[in-house]
Amino acid sequence: MNINSINITQIVNEKTTKVSNDDFAVCWIKDQVSSIEIDNEFYENVSNSIFFLDSKYHWNIHREKSNFSSGYVLHLTNEVLNNPILSNLHINKVRLFNSGEIPLFKLSPGIEKRTQAILEMIDELIGSELNHKEEAILSLLNTFFVYCDGQCNIKSIASKNNSKSNMVYKFKKLVDQHVTEYHEVAEYANLLNITPKYLNECVQEVLYVGSKSIIIEQLLMRSRHDLKFSDKTIKEISFDLGFSTPDYFSYFFKTHTGYTPSALRKN
Repeated sequence: MNINSINITQIVNEKTTKVSNDDFAVCWIKDQVSSIEIDNEFYENVSNSIFFLDSKYHWNIHREKSNFSSGYVLHLTNEVLNNPILSNLHINKVRLFNSGEIPLFKLSPGIEKRTQAILEMIDELIGSELNHKEEAILSLLNTFFVYCDGQCNIKSIASKNNSKSNMVYKFKKLVDQHVTEYHEVAEYANLLNITPKYLNECVQEVLYVGSKSIIIEQLLMRSRHDLKFSDKTIKEISFDLGFSTPDYFSYFFKTHTGYTPSALRKN
């Protein structure tokens, strides 16, 4: 891999503009950004989010005056995205960069600092003379995309020409909004006015997993965050996430992780 296939810049100017017509862009926006302009359309309320932009788009990031960085723009070529280490990730399988719509990915709680640390290490490595830095950068990119796959609230994006992809996008958005109320696939199928069988067919075809696993993924992600980063009791967490009893929450958590909520909290 050519190290010049990867470039990363901090968002520090009042206006950050696309500079290459060939690269894909991953814009990690932290704060103090007023909007991102994509093909003359403005997107506001974009703090703590990630945009994945196809090379065909023209874009600008507009930020407020500040002495601090408001995030990073990661520029990647097809060579990087097609690398065997990255090519099998869901983020590529759902053809995220080639979507007909512009996705806004809100980062899940507790993930912002981790993604920032990964991008800071990539930035440091690109400017270094360390041995094996290309392998290290690819490893960090893989970690970053794994987080985007599993830890962002929406990890796929609707294609205007693919009704099943569109249905998956709507399903994941509903899960993000209602996972503390609804834990069953049938409940989301009802909201979408489709059968559970068809919903599962769509998710399986687009994301290669079952519909139930998307719901479980969200519940586990939020459970881990609350157990690690909040002072809530396990009882409070269980009720906040919509479980009928703390015992059932503990059973659910141990079934899918191999350890109890209290064990995770002690680590």
